[in-house]
Amino acid sequence: MFKKVIIAEDFEEFNLAVKQTLSDFDIVNFQHAKYCDDALLKIRKAIQDNEPYDLLISDLSFKKDHREVKIGSGDELIQKVRELQPNIKIIAYSVEDKSVRIKSLFEDSEINAFVLKGRNSIEDLKKAINIISASDQKFISPEVASALQEKGNYEIDDIDIRILKYLSDGTSQDEIIEIFKNSDTKPHSKSAMEKRLAKLKDFFKANNTVHLVSITKDMGII
Repeated sequence: MFKKVIIAEDFEEFNLAVKQTLSDFDIVNFQHAKYCDDALLKIRKAIQDNEPYDLLISDLSFKKDHREVKIGSGDELIQKVRELQPNIKIIAYSVEDKSVRIKSLFEDSEINAFVLKGRNSIEDLKKAINIISASDQKFISPEVASALQEKGNYEIDDIDIRILKYLSDGTSQDEIIEIFKNSDTKPHSKSAMEKRLAKLKDFFKANNTVHLVSITKDMGII
């Protein structure tokens, strides 16, 4: 079982729930940070003191306030921590349910578990801690796991990213179609472009094209 844990969470109610869960495992050596910058500093200092943390539990979204920060999201914190301390176990604990973002956390940042905040979050968190403390197995909340499987037949590719970048620059769909026609790139028909955008909106759960661009910008895809 884990001996030293750090929690990166800016909402007190969730922080208290995580602390209670750790106490249920008789884990008493844990610290909390409301800002990603502070969490990284604590982790860096623990390594320097030769008393490293062996588990990070981090939210993904942190509300902005008066304080200027260098690390604004849990995604970025997790990436930096993984580079700084490759062997630390990491649980992402979030309301995020967008499959592409969660998939990126597992593939790019090699998180060990993803727990969806919600009705079953404490039970799932306990399962995640049990599983990853005793093995190299991964854990993901069932609701998100099923969503990932449903989305598994559609992958974001370079063409999707090009379309999203053009849209973010204010290029119209008709203009994108003309650009693609001139470079013999598909999709270069109106119906094919609309189908592609419809799939992207569904994939990212976007209400419209502007919302789609906003979501993908926030996720760092474009």
